[in-house]
Amino acid sequence: MNSKTNNIVLIPTDFSKVCNNAINHGAEIAGFLKHKVCLLHVVNKETRNYLKKKKLDLNFIDEKLNELSEEVTNRFSIEVITIVKEGSIFSVIPEVASEIGANLIMLGTHGKAGFQQLVGSYAMKVVLKSPVPVIVVQKRPFAHGYKNIVFPITDFMEDRQKVKWAVYLAKTFNSSIHLYQKNVSNPAVASRVTIVTRHITEEFDKYDINYIVKNAEKHSKYAEQVLDYAVTQMADLIMIMTESEIPEPDYKLAPWAEKLIFNTSQIPVMCLNSLALNNIYYTL
Repeated sequence: MNSKTNNIVLIPTDFSKVCNNAINHGAEIAGFLKHKVCLLHVVNKETRNYLKKKKLDLNFIDEKLNELSEEVTNRFSIEVITIVKEGSIFSVIPEVASEIGANLIMLGTHGKAGFQQLVGSYAMKVVLKSPVPVIVVQKRPFAHGYKNIVFPITDFMEDRQKVKWAVYLAKTFNSSIHLYQKNVSNPAVASRVTIVTRHITEEFDKYDINYIVKNAEKHSKYAEQVLDYAVTQMADLIMIMTESEIPEPDYKLAPWAEKLIFNTSQIPVMCLNSLALNNIYYTL
């Protein structure tokens, strides 16, 4: 991957179990991609309240990050850097990603546990502001990599923008891509879905990517169908575009994003927006 970034996977952490899992995911991916890892803790009100409650000072944060850094370095044999920065997680995480030239953010998100409360709506604020793609993970381990990737397709031309990352991941992990088409009754919209799918498959054919095309069975509840299909295919990753200004389909909306992030099968979700795509340049 040749890019104008610095080959870094950025991993914010509040030292919860799910963030530790995100660190494992990020370190595994960094190993595959030959990237470095940057562990970030954002000192905010939640941090200070936690430290006060536990009768700790800010040195605790440095010590925890250093412990994690040493553990990751020894376990995965990769370079690790650490950053502590004050501010809001919503603004600091995207800012640090830009400052260090990160290629990817690995975001561990959980329910109401974890003192920085990286829950769905909060996590989506980070995702929507991110200058690079974000992979959102829960407690599911990395396992064997992203072998089965579900790629939802609608009539929005934006779906084509996921192609290069899909190709890159497929080449890295020898993946199969599941192109899951939205079922629509309107002939004109259905025609656009077909056109988008054709553009995507032409690119996949160009790079000899293994893929299948599957049509959703129903005209409604596409969001739920994507998740159901991902479960039946034992998907390791779902790729979506996240553009808050696009009102349709339902999987682009905040309520759907929360449902997706907290999907009961805990399938990791790669979120891309136009800002992230515009800031990443690489040659396959």
